[in-house]
Amino acid sequence: MGIVRSEEWPRAEIEELRRMLLACAAVHRRKDEDGLGATPPRPAPRDDDDDGDGGGRAVCVTSGVSFLGRAVVNRLLLRGYSVRILVDNEEDVEKLREMETSGEMGSARSNFSAVVAKLGDVQSLCKAFEGCAGVFHTSAFADPAGLSGYTKAMAQIEVKASESVMEACARTPSVRRCVLTSSLLACVWRDTARNHLSNVIGPDCWSDETVCTNKKLWYALGKLKAEKIAWKIAEERGLKLATICPALVTGPQFISRNPTATIAYLKGASEMYSDGVLATVDVTRLADAHVCVFEAIINTASGRYICFDRVIGGEDDAARLAGEMGMPVDKICGGVGGGESSAQPRPRFELSNRKLSCLMSRTLRPCYDESSTI
Repeated sequence: MGIVRSEEWPRAEIEELRRMLLACAAVHRRKDEDGLGATPPRPAPRDDDDDGDGGGRAVCVTSGVSFLGRAVVNRLLLRGYSVRILVDNEEDVEKLREMETSGEMGSARSNFSAVVAKLGDVQSLCKAFEGCAGVFHTSAFADPAGLSGYTKAMAQIEVKASESVMEACARTPSVRRCVLTSSLLACVWRDTARNHLSNVIGPDCWSDETVCTNKKLWYALGKLKAEKIAWKIAEERGLKLATICPALVTGPQFISRNPTATIAYLKGASEMYSDGVLATVDVTRLADAHVCVFEAIINTASGRYICFDRVIGGEDDAARLAGEMGMPVDKICGGVGGGESSAQPRPRFELSNRKLSCLMSRTLRPCYDESSTI
């Protein structure tokens, strides 16, 4: 969202959201029909300063019809939240309103709504966020041409959007918490020539802007600078913020449903593979992580969280990912660090998602196997 795109993508996204909401409604209908025998959904927690009118359960999701946005909306609805989906044009709003008023949504119809706002317009965002206790800024952007993946100009737009969203959150009295979707790329692109670098990459690691710029890693640079400006505003304005840094987001048909971010993420894939930091995360697990962190902000959660469930650590893993992508395997694992001119092996690093794994194991529900915690 936030970038003008070809007509077929918004239509496909809305239709996919419709199918997801119908499935959500079916879950609620089954529980209603079961009556007392059904297990009610675990209620969303209320903030300590909630006035009791239910406002603590109203949240807004930016880019709510994107690949990740749809998954986050789905998990929030299943958790009993009232979800406001932010879209960038009236046509999408009308389509969502038709879905809401047609009756086909059943008991889920009152739990979601849509609102138009531009991600670079603070005033329209303030209106969109009004009455919501929390905001999920999933920051989904698309290349209008569908070719370059993510341009330098788009990185600047992403930074501006992050600044506007955070400023709107700070200005809106009802908003108490925000979860921002960053990227693992904001952590891993460091200057490996420095001797003091830890071999474990965790939430306290930040990519180097100079490295990203020199390598023309615009997606990494955009995510890095967008997250930094978000933290600056949150700290200055006293807003509760947590950021999630996911690996390459995968899931059903992810390359066709999320092409811009996927293509952009894999720029420099062979170097990440060689360094041991090329990883993926399933979109549903990532959505669960967003909800878990959001709920935990009330009491314990803070800072950054790295999110992945698979490290591409060998040729078989690389071949599997290449097959899912429909690309040559050497684009993922070939051509780095080889040749007689190499003076020494490239350093390899380990990713750590321990902070997020520990949080999820004691709150919402475990999303990761122990084998994925390093």
